[in-house]
Amino acid sequence: MAGQDDDAAVLDSVLEALANPHRREIVYVLGLQPCAISQLARMRGLSLPAIHKHIKILENARLVSRRKAGRTTYLILNPRRLRLLQDWAAQFHTYWGSDKASFENYRSYLDSDPHS
Repeated sequence: MAGQDDDAAVLDSVLEALANPHRREIVYVLGLQPCAISQLARMRGLSLPAIHKHIKILENARLVSRRKAGRTTYLILNPRRLRLLQDWAAQFHTYWGSDKASFENYRSYLDSDPHS
C-alpha cells in the first residue's frame, strides 16, 4: 500500500504543477527540446523572477531538472513523471465505444445483469 500512497502523492504534485497554463507550456516546450531559462521567460513573456517561481514548482514535482553549460542554465523534461499521469488517465479509456454508444452499451449491460 505504501507504493500506492507514494504514487498518489507523486500524481498529486504533477497535477498541481500542471494546473497552471504557463507551466503546461513550459512542459510542452521542454518535451520538444531542452531550453535555457531565459529563453523560456522570453517565450512566455514572463520576468525572470516569475519564470523561476514556475520552474521551482515544476522542479518540486520533479517534472524538470536543471543543467548548467557555461553561464547558461537549461531545463530538461523528466518524462518519467508524466508517465504516472499517463497511466492514471489511461484507466479511463472507454471500451464501450463512442460517448453515445458507451452509455447505450452500459445500459444494455445493466439490463442484462441478473444481480441488478
